[in-house]
Amino acid sequence: MNNCLFCKIVNNQIPCHKVYDDENVLAFLDIDPLAKGHIVVIPKKHAENILDLDDENLVNLFLAIKKITQHLKNKLNPDGFNIGINMRKYAGQAVEHLHAHILPRFKGDGGGSIHSIVHCPPKEKLENILLQVAFVD
Repeated sequence: MNNCLFCKIVNNQIPCHKVYDDENVLAFLDIDPLAKGHIVVIPKKHAENILDLDDENLVNLFLAIKKITQHLKNKLNPDGFNIGINMRKYAGQAVEHLHAHILPRFKGDGGGSIHSIVHCPPKEKLENILLQVAFVD
């Protein structure tokens, strides 16, 4: 993509603080970190979101996330991690190139869990929702 910020980073048109680089994946420090060691992990192949990336590159992305998380665990010794993907504008995706955030968490850092992102519980019964989303009958 010509105007994609992350594609420009992949193509060395924009500098980054690179922490991991292989044939398929690039990871760098977030330019506006929420925690020490906050890393952005991207596939080198452009895909707007997780549904647009082919399975092989998706596997490569998640294997890299695992490797980077283990490395951060060894180097920073955090108390935990949040790993997340914002998909599309209304979920907070600021760059239209698939990316995952790895956030090391430290006791007393003031952050929350994935459950603190949205506060809009459905009014429908779970059985009705299940009928809409289940893969099987």
